[in-house]
Amino acid sequence: MVLGVLDNSGQLAGIAPWYLKHSAAKGWVVRWLGSGEVCSDYASILCMPEDDDRVTEAIADYLTGSNSASGANHYWDLLEIDGVDAEDTNVTRLLRQLDERGCSQHENSSVHTWRLTLPKTWEEYLGMVSKGHREKIRKADRNLFQTGRAVLRTVESCEQLDPAMDVLIDLHQKRRQMLGEPGCFASPRFMAFHREVARRLLLAGQLQLQLLELDGRTVAAEYQLASQGVTYKYQSGIDPQSLACKPGHLITVAIIKRAIEQGGRAVDFLRGDEPYKANFRAVARPLLALRIVPNRTMSQLRNNLWLAGRSVKRWLNQTSQSNTTLVDSCEAASGS
Repeated sequence: MVLGVLDNSGQLAGIAPWYLKHSAAKGWVVRWLGSGEVCSDYASILCMPEDDDRVTEAIADYLTGSNSASGANHYWDLLEIDGVDAEDTNVTRLLRQLDERGCSQHENSSVHTWRLTLPKTWEEYLGMVSKGHREKIRKADRNLFQTGRAVLRTVESCEQLDPAMDVLIDLHQKRRQMLGEPGCFASPRFMAFHREVARRLLLAGQLQLQLLELDGRTVAAEYQLASQGVTYKYQSGIDPQSLACKPGHLITVAIIKRAIEQGGRAVDFLRGDEPYKANFRAVARPLLALRIVPNRTMSQLRNNLWLAGRSVKRWLNQTSQSNTTLVDSCEAASGS
């Protein structure tokens, strides 16, 4: 369900990069391309800044059938907003216009992306982090990177790509399985998609696939996207047998230093509220997570059932937690 908006001269002015999927519980659901398993961040409506009002208004009219000239609107029961920057002006305009046309909006629980705005020099960056973290970074830089024990290697050709992807996948899977998780690359579709898109991104100059070697052994790998001076840390893997050396910390230090040396604007840690991101002085950026429901009886009924189910689930979770706390208190009292 990719929508194209044409201007008066018939030229393409905007794109809503969506797809439509049906489920028994939700009906027809509109989602962004790249949502779900691939887990894309910063999705948006695509258009030039001077066309944003007209483009989002045309999309809102199409979705709600407000403009008879647009023809019969595509039937849908739910528009899921996920992975959208809360400050994205195109999407917030669309949400406002859908609200004016009678669509209801319901917030889902959301997380943040985290972005580190880079200073001009490495020493300036070290001055940004806490004293304790600064000492750890200096020690790693002095004892490992400057001595040549630790080396960051970057894929620069298609011949290097497949072997590096093999290493990334192997390290990622071993680490996630050690934690009792299947790992992203356990999915054949996920793996096939990234093997294909990584090659395209490399040829376009938008891929950074980096391997960290420590004493001649690859202990970490990271798959990043690059655009307009921003490095996006998308996927990684670390050697479970080298955890004592903190390979995740080391490769992040090396990536930040490299980005500063190359004049980069920022390093974006993407979605997830892991504490280490703040330690590197990344700043949280909220993501929108909303359910948009059209003003149609069946769509509203489906949504009300979903809201009721969510309320029951929350109540059960709270009750379970309260009972657990009560049991723990009784056991503690008995023990004393």
